[in-house]
Amino acid sequence: MSGQAEAMQADIDWLNARQAHFVAVACPACDSDQPEALYQKYGMQHLRCGACATQYVSPRPTAPMLGEFYANSSNYAYWAEHIFPKSREARRQEIFAPRAELVRQLVEERSLGAGVLVEVGAAHGLFCEEIAKLNLFDRIVGIEPTPDLADECRKLGIETIEAPVETVELELNADVVASFEVIEHLYAPADFLRWCFALLKPGGHVLLTCPNIQGFETMLLKRASGSVDHEHLNLMHPRSLASLAVRCGFEAPHVTTPGRLDVEIVRTALTSDEILIDSLPEVIRLLVGNHNPAVIDGLQDVIRLAGLSSNMMLVARRPLA
Repeated sequence: MSGQAEAMQADIDWLNARQAHFVAVACPACDSDQPEALYQKYGMQHLRCGACATQYVSPRPTAPMLGEFYANSSNYAYWAEHIFPKSREARRQEIFAPRAELVRQLVEERSLGAGVLVEVGAAHGLFCEEIAKLNLFDRIVGIEPTPDLADECRKLGIETIEAPVETVELELNADVVASFEVIEHLYAPADFLRWCFALLKPGGHVLLTCPNIQGFETMLLKRASGSVDHEHLNLMHPRSLASLAVRCGFEAPHVTTPGRLDVEIVRTALTSDEILIDSLPEVIRLLVGNHNPAVIDGLQDVIRLAGLSSNMMLVARRPLA
């Protein structure tokens, strides 16, 4: 990670230099305009919706500005050149192969068609590559706006569209639209979900993941959480995400919190002066600071099963009629 902080700061500076052109928005989850000021971080003003408790950035960069940002990001270029090659196989094993398995289970459990899968935010292409190994779909399409990452996808032989999702028009009917850690970056999450709805065939499913602002780690660390950064404009929670999906036409939204890193992230924060240990309740300090791996694993299991992990996953269906 040496040098990454400098690249990230360059991105932050790029955004802050354009703050005069940011625009105010209503809540991206419920469209209410009842903002409660929280704090600033990296120059971004974070608000909480008084109606649904979604956290969001307003004013924020416009959609065209975000398209330019991701096309020229120093941080993403640095990751593509220096960090990802070193962690490629570990990320394949720990992140992308399990995600592909989730889709396999979804296809089998819900008897989905085997036609087309579209991934929005294909990054380095590993998810599409893992999906291809399972022979579940006749066609796999990756959408990736960052040039260096789109090149990585093409090197793997993936059909790749290099553009922000807001500008992409596809003449196809997808069985599954998958999107991992994308919706929190978008100018208008509702527009994105409506785009997914229009792309899916009746009975098709959207599957996406994003941070949960009402998760164990995010609630404890608050402003110090890594989920609160210069790119994450929309920080929803299970109820607001499910409600947004319904507002965009989907049915049977099911939100889980399968994250596995909450306890580890909080433990790391406590040893790196990111937060004051005295600011946490004593029972939390005792649990998180326990040296028994079985206790730590058990605590994370409880967090996940209780719907309180700081990473969440939505599965929702386009109605048949």
